[in-house]
Amino acid sequence: MTAPVALVTGASSGIGEHTALRLKAAGFEVYGVARRVERMTPLAERGVHVFGMDLTDEESMSAGVERILREQGRLDVLVNNAGYGAYGAVEEVPIEEARRQFEVNLFGLARLTQLVLPTMRAQGSGRVINVSSIGAVIYEPFGAWYHATKFAVDGFSDSLRVELRRFGVDVVLVRPGTIRTEWNEIARTSLVETSSGGPYDRSARKAARTLAFFDRPAFSSGPEAVASVIERAATARRPRTRYAAGRGGLVMPASRRLMPDRAFDAVIGRLFT
Repeated sequence: MTAPVALVTGASSGIGEHTALRLKAAGFEVYGVARRVERMTPLAERGVHVFGMDLTDEESMSAGVERILREQGRLDVLVNNAGYGAYGAVEEVPIEEARRQFEVNLFGLARLTQLVLPTMRAQGSGRVINVSSIGAVIYEPFGAWYHATKFAVDGFSDSLRVELRRFGVDVVLVRPGTIRTEWNEIARTSLVETSSGGPYDRSARKAARTLAFFDRPAFSSGPEAVASVIERAATARRPRTRYAAGRGGLVMPASRRLMPDRAFDAVIGRLFT
């Protein structure tokens, strides 16, 4: 038996980097891809195949999948991890930025999945692991576009899972809670920059402070916590349809289910505005 082959997106840092290393240690032939190739040198030094891939570029994605199939002849696990959140008031975030978040977080994920599915169907096996977020079941002011992308990823994944069941291909959702990665800093920075001097300035700065507060170790987990869950999802004989990962991964969605909308609005409003 040859080693199973995995492709991990967003592998230049955080969850993707830790996932690539865990899957490599678990016996996978791992390909880690990202736009920032130079930041994946430590992965290459530990036996992970690395190359550049831009999820907003069709040619980049197609060439990457073709390379893996040419070198390995198969692809067993796709981890759609790449994604980001640029925060700001709906009124103030340029629609081009909103579209870019959808291009990376949803359409890039979907297109890469399309590219690997013919191989997985032909094999009669495969696993697509989509890294979503607790942001798919809760909401925050100033995060509307990001949350919209993650709600969409969940709906896309659930539909795809049923479509692929008869071909032996599993689709798994992993929902991280609050994780210490570059994501939080990017969200905070974009929020303050977008709202600076405008009608949302004061609330945006408070929201940025709240995001920073929950990014502390007492309230968040390291990316390795999510990587561990992804490894479990990739190697389980019969994986769950969705996994929670990290601090808040279970508690926050449960709180949302139990609280009426207006009550949840009030709590979130006090924290962020």
